[in-house]
Amino acid sequence: MSKDALAYVGDVRDVRIVATLAEPGPYNRLWQPFIAKWRQDHLIVAYGLHLTGKIDMGDIVCAISTDDGGSWEEPVMILDHRIPLGPRRFAYANPVLYHPPGQHVVWCYAMRCPLHYHDSEDSELCAAYSVDGGYSWQSVELAVDYHGAAITCAGIVEARSDIGRRYLLPVHRNTRRHDPKGDQVQFVLESTSLLEWTMAGVIPQPEGVRVFMHEGNIAPDGEGGVLTTVMRTAKYGAVGGSLEPPTAYSSTSRDGGRTWSPGRPEPALHNTVSKAYYGRDALGNAVYVYSMGPYRERRGLGYCVKPPGGDWSAPRTFYDAGVCNSYPTLLELAPSEFYAVWDSSGSAERKRTAIRFGKLSLN
Repeated sequence: MSKDALAYVGDVRDVRIVATLAEPGPYNRLWQPFIAKWRQDHLIVAYGLHLTGKIDMGDIVCAISTDDGGSWEEPVMILDHRIPLGPRRFAYANPVLYHPPGQHVVWCYAMRCPLHYHDSEDSELCAAYSVDGGYSWQSVELAVDYHGAAITCAGIVEARSDIGRRYLLPVHRNTRRHDPKGDQVQFVLESTSLLEWTMAGVIPQPEGVRVFMHEGNIAPDGEGGVLTTVMRTAKYGAVGGSLEPPTAYSSTSRDGGRTWSPGRPEPALHNTVSKAYYGRDALGNAVYVYSMGPYRERRGLGYCVKPPGGDWSAPRTFYDAGVCNSYPTLLELAPSEFYAVWDSSGSAERKRTAIRFGKLSLN
């Protein structure tokens, strides 16, 4: 794909189109991109092809750039709903890429659910890996010793502990949609091998109120191994809706993700029931990228920055071109410099018909 032709207002630069929706066909949107770096100038962006007639269910593909995001190749299939697993068929959603430092493999974690389901709320964790920079993928069955639904959305972080290196994957479950006795919980899975996953910890509900905290991103928070997660929010319950005022919530862990503080509001961080990105760069600066505007509008993307020991900045414009934009994910390429991907479109009337890429400097 070539340089983006849309004029826009915002601080993200070098904007390119990674992919656009092919029509006609079995898919009605592109959604939930995630980015990883294979080696110098070689980038991989995974995203979903959404099946018509379903809710958050489809196939997972990836696009590759070998010129630092300047152009993007045609998509490669990662997880395909047409391929049966024994007598069963599954659909997939929400890829999460991870390139372990020093290893010549990149992982794609995602969620899968039976193809006959109407939506993907009751999914399980699944994965594939690539050893050639995303050009081919091998599915692998994980050993998940957590018995329940798991919805992916945010990246893996490493945490040190008394047993050595551990990998943490934030996930959530939303079983209230189909079960009045279900719940809505943000929690964390952990692994020492990237193959076997167990429950690490659960984010407790805030004091005196119930909030649907979900799609949280985890990042180290200063010295001492403290971790912070910042989460998308909604009203607790099957119907949902935005909090008033629309606010992200956060939680911290001081023991490597095993126990977490009760969720608390972050008044400076806007959230109207849409995924946001939270992370820290190598200098300790925190960045939060989110959907601006009211509930479900999802037009422009904004961001805030917080220096070490400081306060969150006033909102800035990340990308606003008069079209629909949502679900940003960032990847640090150098201190205070990030790659970014998000799902986008070509008009204000229709969502998720394109995947966009750009670069953001916090300076």
